[in-house]
Amino acid sequence: MTGDTPTSVILIDDHELIRQGLRRSFERGGEFTVVAEAGSLAEARKELVQNPPQVVIVDIRLPDGSGLDLVKELRGNNPAMGIVVLSMYSGDEYLFGALDNGASAFISKSAPADDVMAAARHSVAMPGSFSAPDLAEAMQRRLRPSGPQLTPREREVLNLLADGLGVAEISKELYISQSTTKSHVSKLYEKLGAANRAQALMTALNMGLITSEGRG
Repeated sequence: MTGDTPTSVILIDDHELIRQGLRRSFERGGEFTVVAEAGSLAEARKELVQNPPQVVIVDIRLPDGSGLDLVKELRGNNPAMGIVVLSMYSGDEYLFGALDNGASAFISKSAPADDVMAAARHSVAMPGSFSAPDLAEAMQRRLRPSGPQLTPREREVLNLLADGLGVAEISKELYISQSTTKSHVSKLYEKLGAANRAQALMTALNMGLITSEGRG
C-alpha cells in the first residue's frame, strides 16, 4: 500500500470458491483491493489490460493453458509487477517453474490466507526477488549431485512402488501398517521433489535409484 491507497490485485483461478475466499481475505483489512477476477488465461489477459494491477495472484493450471506462461509474459512486460503463483501442487518442478518464469513468490493453496497475503506484500516490495516456504530445501535438492539420501526402508518402499504395488500391498509385503507406509511414501515424495507417484518414479529413474525394470 502506498499511503492510504490499497494495493490493487487481480485473482486468476478457475475455481470461483477459491477466488471468493481470496477476495474476502485480501479486502478484509483495507490493505488490498481486488480490481478483477478471471477464471482462464483469456479472461485474465482481458482484465489485465482493462484493470492493470500491482499484484497478480495466478494458479498454475487453468482451463486454457498454464499460468506459468502468463507469468513469463507478464514479467517480460512488467518488471515491477508483483506476481504470486498459487498452486495445489507442491512438487519442486512447480516451484522452479514459478522461479524460472519470473514469479515473485510461490505458495500452496493449502497455506493460510495470511501466508498468501504475506507473499503478495513481498511481491510488491521485491517483485524480482523470489520467495517460497520450501525454497532453501528445494535448492538443496536441485544442487545436490548425489541425489536424495534415502533410508533403507524408504528404498524398499520405492522399489515396491516401482514394481507397481499400492499402499496396502506394500504394507503387507513389509509387515508394516498402512499409515506407516503412507508416511514413507510421503517422505519419498518430499525427498524426490515430487507431487505424485508418477513424478517420484520418473525422478528416481533419472537419478539411478531404480531401473526401468523396476528394482534399483
